[in-house]
Amino acid sequence: MEHDHARPARRRLLTGAAALAAAAALTPLTAAASPAPRRRTSRGESGYPPVQWVPASTANYTTADRPGQYPVEMVVVHVTQETYPDTLRLFQNPAHKAAAHYVVRSADGHIAQCVSERNVAWHAGNWDFNTRSIGIEHEGWIDDPTWFTDPLYERSARLTAAVCARYGIPLDREHIIGHVEVPGTDHTDPGEYWDWARYLQLVTEASWRYTG
Repeated sequence: MEHDHARPARRRLLTGAAALAAAAALTPLTAAASPAPRRRTSRGESGYPPVQWVPASTANYTTADRPGQYPVEMVVVHVTQETYPDTLRLFQNPAHKAAAHYVVRSADGHIAQCVSERNVAWHAGNWDFNTRSIGIEHEGWIDDPTWFTDPLYERSARLTAAVCARYGIPLDREHIIGHVEVPGTDHTDPGEYWDWARYLQLVTEASWRYTG
């Protein structure tokens, strides 16, 4: 069901018992079961933090050739409303019809890359925004700020700074937005406890470190 001009809506991440049922139905998250071998990559020369490749199902994104086919103009910040491992399982489920480019773990800021930046991840619930953005999911729940740890903020900010440098995206709130700000969405993440002032400061500092 993947088409270049399809307009798939991002489905709400499953919670509670529904998520457990979905996870149980999927292949366990192991290197042997993944569609492609996991690997750790580092883009240190461009400021990217190390990431672990945990590919989403090809049914959950659109193959593209960005930024040639579509310009990349913004970063969309999400909160998973799910645990890190269950989020990755959902993204590997071809029936889920949603995935983000990256997922950041709460405890230590570890980053999984699930969709190549050149492809259009189905994360924003708006086709136009999907084509023009990088989606970053953060492990946690919007009503519990304890999930938004220092490592999560810091590693995510470094990732966002690197993405913005790569595509020439301004480091401001018009171009680094929350899912709630995407037109037509019914999502409220990252929620009232996401510290935007702190996050933008960290993004700016990370940009200075590798471009100054």
